[in-house]
Amino acid sequence: MLKKVLIANRGEIACRIIRTAKRMGIRTVAVYSDADAKALHVAQADEAVHIGASPAPESYLRIDKIIAAARATGADAIHPGYGFLSESAEFVEAVVAAGITFIGPSASAMRALGGKAAAKEIAITAGVPVVPGYQGAGQEPKALAAEAKRIGYPVMIKAIAGGGGRGMRMVETAADFADALDSAKREATSAFGNEIMLIEKLVVAPRHIEVQVFGDTFGNVVHLFERDCSLQRRNQKVIEEAPAPGMSPELRAKMCGAAVRLAKSVGYAGAGTVEFLVEGGTLGPDAPWYFIEMNTRLQVEHPVTEEITGLDLVEWQFRVAAGEKLPKSQADITMSGHAIEVRICAEDPSNGFMPSVGKILRFETNSERGLRLENGVIAGGEVSPFYDSMIAKLIGSAATREQVIDQLLPALDQMFIVGPQTNIAFLRALLTNAAVQIAEMDTGLIAREHISLTTNNWRSMAIVKGAHDLIEERWSDNQSYHDGESPWNACDGFQLGLQRKTTLPFLVDGKSESVDVRWADGGCLVTYPVGNANIGPYPPRDEYPVKVHTEPNTVFVVLGGRQTIVSRPVYDIYAHDNGSSTDAIVAPINGRLARIFVAAGQQVAKGDKIAVVEAMKMEHMLVAARDGVIDKITATEGAQVTQGTLIATLAEEV
Repeated sequence: MLKKVLIANRGEIACRIIRTAKRMGIRTVAVYSDADAKALHVAQADEAVHIGASPAPESYLRIDKIIAAARATGADAIHPGYGFLSESAEFVEAVVAAGITFIGPSASAMRALGGKAAAKEIAITAGVPVVPGYQGAGQEPKALAAEAKRIGYPVMIKAIAGGGGRGMRMVETAADFADALDSAKREATSAFGNEIMLIEKLVVAPRHIEVQVFGDTFGNVVHLFERDCSLQRRNQKVIEEAPAPGMSPELRAKMCGAAVRLAKSVGYAGAGTVEFLVEGGTLGPDAPWYFIEMNTRLQVEHPVTEEITGLDLVEWQFRVAAGEKLPKSQADITMSGHAIEVRICAEDPSNGFMPSVGKILRFETNSERGLRLENGVIAGGEVSPFYDSMIAKLIGSAATREQVIDQLLPALDQMFIVGPQTNIAFLRALLTNAAVQIAEMDTGLIAREHISLTTNNWRSMAIVKGAHDLIEERWSDNQSYHDGESPWNACDGFQLGLQRKTTLPFLVDGKSESVDVRWADGGCLVTYPVGNANIGPYPPRDEYPVKVHTEPNTVFVVLGGRQTIVSRPVYDIYAHDNGSSTDAIVAPINGRLARIFVAAGQQVAKGDKIAVVEAMKMEHMLVAARDGVIDKITATEGAQVTQGTLIATLAEEV
């Protein structure tokens, strides 16, 4: 058995691997960047090695630094986790050349099946149906555009080295193809160091079904049944479950058999996932289905497979890498019950899923039996803009799908994560969606129902609660400076005349808002919107699941799973309007300024692209809010920028 494993990854997957390694008596080595110096995986490992600056290309994507760390610590194996170098054949070869065991498939198997284009050719040879498309060597933009026209719109552009939805773009018309291709190439280069693309026909209303396979070095390959990953946004999975609800035994046999056949064709060893699309949204015996890709690594959603099979997939990885046979044969692998995983991300669904960064002030979760939490952060930790936005996964398992949903909903209600915005309210809305409840879903559901899934019905209540607490705190603070017996300090609402009422300004999630305040016996009554007496005073705790965290001058209100930050405005006496006719174009989030499309003096029209800021493996396009002329460029392409950094200014046309 392996003695010491270096984990070439970070976050929750690194913590997950460490847990199994400790149970098996295997020592662990963590690697970390500047941003992760105080990360949870660093604290949990037996040893930790610093490998570079915060951007992934300077740390987690540096093959030389990772191998040097393994040598320095005497690690006899490297586990790649998922993402970063997990599907890099060059990394596998470098690890093996250094005399270290790679926990995963061989470089040859990875090249054969890890690249989407090559995998499709192997699938065709093996008689597995594939999505019509183009996966050739010609990568000139004109050639790819011609192939897209031949296939017929709408199409999907996919990075052959991609995963997790990165390097993928849906294109509906030929006019949009060039921009989508350029964006996909930029994202793929940044995430995987490979800009080669393939084009596929867009399958209508598909269910995304994947099959977990496992092989060893003795030629044995088995499947561990399927998972349903249809609930996606921007091609990134949000909720996954196993088994796929409504899956017919006939279709399961076809797809699982095809997955095993594909893996066997290249002598696959280790964990892998074969992904399919089933057209039309149903999983009947005659539903059309297509192979789309194979992920030659462990998947984010592997816990749901573990829950229905009772197996530890990381332990299987360790044993196969150590030269052992698979622990079980196909006949011995059974499934029971149902499991669902929800991905908790630091992002704001109501603001286009904008990533959210910063210090985590509170991280409290439900610990009921039957729930499993996989997290890579704790209170006091930091969510940085350099990596993926996922901070934790909550997994429920029970005898039926309905029982699992009934487990997850109260658990999400009781989660209390303060600091960065999270998608907890969105996950709850998704689980209670009528179509999701009866498993009538496809990969387009979130896009179709985005408004209903992201509407914040409790925002007004959260504002009222936050403002109320700040006013009460201020009242209490003021009394501490005076004689408490003075009648002028009484909070009884007494005055000679009509009831006191005023309108007070606050900042709500960084934007100016106002509330009405009336004084009455024992305290203040706050209403919002201004003049609306139907909302207020503040949400009683027995009626709404409200949680509050207070910092100086600021109240974080988590109501209905969504965080609202209410603070008193702080006035800058030096701030003034200089009368300039320029418009500021600023970074919406901390990240890397991936591209600047304009130059000083260039005329632009409303909607023209100005720049792209890349953060948490997503691109955020900045466009001109009106017609005008670029007055000046104040940032450098490729530089790291913080939220609010001025990138360019827009002047009126002369």
